[in-house]
Amino acid sequence: MIGRDEIFQVKREIDNYVGSKVRIRANKGRKKIVVKEGVIQSTYPSIFVVSLDDDSQKAPRVVSYSYTDILTHTVELSLCQEN
Repeated sequence: MIGRDEIFQVKREIDNYVGSKVRIRANKGRKKIVVKEGVIQSTYPSIFVVSLDDDSQKAPRVVSYSYTDILTHTVELSLCQEN
């Protein structure tokens, strides 16, 4: 079972990277895996918000994920290297 301390620890880690570019690998079920890049916009007590880079749309797409998604490996974050 996932405890509050673990969730809080993940939140603190993500707080350090607000404004950073990340690569998101999300498991959408039934062998569907989505890989996108975006910027962590903000964190809240239960979720964090990422603005995705999407060239096909005029406005950036905003998605949110919970910290438990990270702990259960449904969502994986990795920092993008700045060039």
